[in-house]
Amino acid sequence: MTRDVVITGVGAVTPLGVGASTLIERWSAGDSGISEGVGRCTDFDPTDHLSRREARRADRFTQFALAAAQEALSHAGWDGEESPYDGTDVGCVIGTGIGGIATIEEQHTVLEERGQAAMSPLCVPQMMPNAAAGAVAMRHGLKGECYGTVSACAAGAQAVGAGMRMIEHGDARACIVGGTEAGVTPLAVAAFNKMGATSKVGISRPFDRRRDGFIISEGAGVLVLEDAESAAEREAPILGRVVGYGATADAYHLTAPDPEGDGAARAIEAALRDAEIEPGEVAYVNAHGTSTPLNDRSETEALKRVFGERAVEIPVSSLKSSIGHLLGAAGAVEAVATTLALRDATAPPTLNYEEPDEGLDLDYVPGEAKRIERNGRAPVAISNSFGFGGHNVVICVEAAE
Repeated sequence: MTRDVVITGVGAVTPLGVGASTLIERWSAGDSGISEGVGRCTDFDPTDHLSRREARRADRFTQFALAAAQEALSHAGWDGEESPYDGTDVGCVIGTGIGGIATIEEQHTVLEERGQAAMSPLCVPQMMPNAAAGAVAMRHGLKGECYGTVSACAAGAQAVGAGMRMIEHGDARACIVGGTEAGVTPLAVAAFNKMGATSKVGISRPFDRRRDGFIISEGAGVLVLEDAESAAEREAPILGRVVGYGATADAYHLTAPDPEGDGAARAIEAALRDAEIEPGEVAYVNAHGTSTPLNDRSETEALKRVFGERAVEIPVSSLKSSIGHLLGAAGAVEAVATTLALRDATAPPTLNYEEPDEGLDLDYVPGEAKRIERNGRAPVAISNSFGFGGHNVVICVEAAE
């Protein structure tokens, strides 16, 4: 018998500001955190959340994760000092796409210009992709299963799914899950520009005819997942339930999605089967929606395949229109946003969607937010994440009653 999994806390650091409430409120209002063609977390000061010593010893991607995790745990009503669980019963899974790339770039420059003797002894613990998971676990005394997921733009969502499975099968009573990225660096920006993945005009406009690439951004999202019975025993606030998880591989191309959306569709179907939810019960789709010509068309095809004629009736919106693409953190931040959108029964808008493209004819929620209909039950949503390498991950979330 598997255990039900509930969400009791969320935290976020994004280009819209620090805090999960700031994220959903500003996105729902149609605000954008993108400036000069990138999405930087300009409101984030690590020393607001960490001691100066902690900040010096952590790459920016780890700093983001620590801040988001602290907010999520506080939101859930517990932290490492007053945890309702023994530390051995709590897991930690934090995803990332490229880890401490700022440290890699900085320390490579030091090596080239000043030699090995001048390098920081903290280079390895700052740059390794699992550093964020390890740092969050250390700070809060989380002694259960702990690791990082590294599956490109699906990493954050995969962390959520991994934590869900951990609790379902009794390997943990709670799990801190999320994703973090600090990829607005010279090398990363140049590399994505060189491969033609990013927008030349500096605008994120998913599903719009004029879309020409994504906007690279930074930030983190963290969720506190708990066994439903344990959460009820401590009278924890319930924000929602993670009821389904599906993951597949395209096995098609290292960077391009399957144009028919086959892998994406199979992941959506798997998540709905896992949740024991019919396609007709889905009230909202938080799209991967990167603003690239290939992804947006492929994702639309996948949604049509799964939902059939009803696909045009479901609100489908992309957070990336507001904050850009957070790479490995995207799926976790979008899971946070999806949870709060269900709580508010509001589908935030897809910004900059003005010119329809042939064949892309779903309800992309242009202009302003719209109400999510209940259809006689607590609203259910899916959050899609598709990554380079052909990774497809879909999370199914149900609103709290």
